[in-house]
Amino acid sequence: MYTEKVMDHFRHPRNVGEMENPSGMGTVGNAKCGDIMRIYLDIDDNQVIRDVKFKTFGCGAAVATSSMATEMVKGKTVQEAMEVTNKAVCEALDGLPPVKVHCSLLAEEAIHAALWDYAQKRGITIQGLEKPKSDIGEEETEEEY
Repeated sequence: MYTEKVMDHFRHPRNVGEMENPSGMGTVGNAKCGDIMRIYLDIDDNQVIRDVKFKTFGCGAAVATSSMATEMVKGKTVQEAMEVTNKAVCEALDGLPPVKVHCSLLAEEAIHAALWDYAQKRGITIQGLEKPKSDIGEEETEEEY
């Protein structure tokens, strides 16, 4: 059963769309379930995320976690965005069913992939950022939130 917040972000997703010439763009997916998430970031000269958009192909939980994750990073610095974890996304949505927790990991990894792209384009290093995986498997999401 989904929480009210999950249903709200699924029915009324925030920050949906694409962005021309983003500062960073990241795409991740889960080959097993078919969810694909793409995050676009517009980052200013002070490393603040001015705008963020997403496009997600997947279930309601994938759409909801994408929407919530974009809300959580908008207006934040790059370093603050690094602190948005899949657990934080789950908590912000008041929880996800155990079989849908992998969607929150996709959201975290899509943000990291977009930040990685941004860092690569600028030739900079973002503290704590490792090269993201493009395929996120369920075996990586064994904890329940």
